[in-house]
Amino acid sequence: MPRIYLGQLEVLPGQPRRNLQKATTYWKDARDQGADLLVLPEMALPGYLLGDLWERPAFLKECLDAQGELIALSREGPAIAFGGLHVDPDTLGEDGRPRKAIAFFLAQHGRLVPPKKGHLPTSIKTLMPNYREFDDSRHFTDTRKIAAERGCPLEDLLSVHVLDLKGRPFRIAGILCEDGWSENANVDPMGHLASQNPHLFINLSSSPYTRGKTTKRESLFREQSRRWHTPLLYCNAVGLQNNGKSVYTFDGDSALYDQGHCLHRWSHFKAEGSCVELHKGDTRDLPARQENTAMLHAALCFGTRAFLESTGIEKVVIGASGGIDSALAAAVYGSILPGDRLALVNMPSRFNTATTKGAARGLADALGCLYGVVDIEDSVALTRRQIDGLELKGGTHQRRLELSSFAMENVQARDRSGRILAALSAAFGGAFTCNANKTETCVGYSTLYGDHAGFFANLADLWKGQVYDLARYINADAGEAIVPQETINVLPSAELSEAQNPEAGHGDPLCYPYHDALFRTWVEDWNRKSPEDALEAWLEGKLAQHLSIDPKVIPQAFSNANTFITDLERWWRCYSGMGVAKRIQAPPVLALSRRAFGFDHREAQLAILQTHRYETLKARALAQPS
Repeated sequence: MPRIYLGQLEVLPGQPRRNLQKATTYWKDARDQGADLLVLPEMALPGYLLGDLWERPAFLKECLDAQGELIALSREGPAIAFGGLHVDPDTLGEDGRPRKAIAFFLAQHGRLVPPKKGHLPTSIKTLMPNYREFDDSRHFTDTRKIAAERGCPLEDLLSVHVLDLKGRPFRIAGILCEDGWSENANVDPMGHLASQNPHLFINLSSSPYTRGKTTKRESLFREQSRRWHTPLLYCNAVGLQNNGKSVYTFDGDSALYDQGHCLHRWSHFKAEGSCVELHKGDTRDLPARQENTAMLHAALCFGTRAFLESTGIEKVVIGASGGIDSALAAAVYGSILPGDRLALVNMPSRFNTATTKGAARGLADALGCLYGVVDIEDSVALTRRQIDGLELKGGTHQRRLELSSFAMENVQARDRSGRILAALSAAFGGAFTCNANKTETCVGYSTLYGDHAGFFANLADLWKGQVYDLARYINADAGEAIVPQETINVLPSAELSEAQNPEAGHGDPLCYPYHDALFRTWVEDWNRKSPEDALEAWLEGKLAQHLSIDPKVIPQAFSNANTFITDLERWWRCYSGMGVAKRIQAPPVLALSRRAFGFDHREAQLAILQTHRYETLKARALAQPS
């Protein structure tokens, strides 16, 4: 049985030469350790989420040249299996450009080892993911299309590769990421390959982290190795890639499975390479990874650090309100940056309490970072003097402007971000953060060009409850209060008016345990829910069950059907209306859940809709006695 070196490569998207250098380092290490085969992830040199960079011929040539050099390395030492780019210059794809495909390459003795049936020089990916963040068929073709063009059975294009292993044939079934996730497809690539009695399945992946995916992924691979009675080596990339608005971490977590057991596992969120050997009858079984707050924290910190590195941002300014969101953001950046490159700034008005101002200062002390206070009273008053009462005239038209109390709340938020934080970050030589969480982002409970501004929204895929969970985890892990206990205890509030004084018991208009769960059904459920689903559950007395929350939360939030419906419609209007506009203009979001705002949650600005069924259910609910 072969000695295999798996290189869990940190792939830099759009940098094939730099990735080739890393791959070469792994190849040298594999050679020095006497490996027979080096295995690298899917799209190991180009990267995966690259937008329309695939439309540039110069980039395609750069990728192919780099892949050619990687193939040439196999003249001596170990063979190389890697996922890469296949280009057929003589055939046009559906986009009118030379046809491209995601491919499994096997190289030995300086040349490609084609699939046994020899129809193509490589194995082409069959299943093209076109959901969530994936958009593969925009640029790539698949074996189903090629088979249809050639008029041949798909099975003719699904074949094992045969490696020369010390003079003996060793059959490798090359799988590319989605081809192993065929439960909802009309074809099973692994089943076709299993019929050819491979000695080993190799799944080369570029699989982003999302919460809950690790458990599902491991369960799938354990079952596949048991079902086909064949070892399965899963090789995933590490790193950070993006679709512009949505930024994804790639967690690695590569592993070797056999007979339903996990025999070896590589690290989570860490580039590394090491050897494994296949032994018949090996019954070791590593415990499954735990999907917990620690793993979520690791993803949050890894993604934030990698985003700073990829953008070249070395200094960060955070508006520290004393609230939980800015505190979590500061704690994350504080674990990444030295104290002299992180500045927390408290920007109080007369509405900010001693509790939150003290907590902001305590946070900076705990992190050992820079701290400053900039009072906004004078600048807010200046805006009021300049705008309130201003006469607009033109032709026969005349209007006198008035700033309402609500408008003045937004003036404060914009003054903090658009003026102070923007100027401070310029003077500091860095950038300022967006601290919005997912609950607020969902319904636009933030000020456009105010607290919705910033260079990166690393918390915007965390529900409010998760923000609190992470803050408590950080404190427990550190053994001290990094996030001040006052911040955790204080009622969440924007503190933009007397009506938002947390010390007087006045907080945000959201009941977070309830609204986190409600909004999650609108955004993250695979078959996404609408208000009519919640209203129907209310009528059936199953709302808590529908939302998977403690039943005690419901009567605490609503006294009758009217208050429930009023709240439901309020937030649906916000989610479907101005919230969309705000999300479109939001900074890039670090994706951590199974559906993040941005490219993953694609939306158009449309008129707000309540279905006919909803209106029928509403009339029925309101007709019931209180």
